[in-house]
Amino acid sequence: MSEPAKGPASYFPSIEKKYGRPVAEWKELIRSSPLTRHMEIVSWLKTEHGLGHGHANALVAHTLAEDSGR
Repeated sequence: MSEPAKGPASYFPSIEKKYGRPVAEWKELIRSSPLTRHMEIVSWLKTEHGLGHGHANALVAHTLAEDSGR
């Protein structure tokens, strides 16, 4: 049996269920945004795409960490 996801990734199943889009699609959207700062992207996801704060924050944190090699 695999370990349950930890950190921001633990939100991914509920994000996909609630918003009907795969996490990979959200990550591509974040990467294609002209915004670069964490909270700017979180605010954009909330206002333009209707995500809740926790879900937006988890997606941004995970995506930026991946892109920085962490």
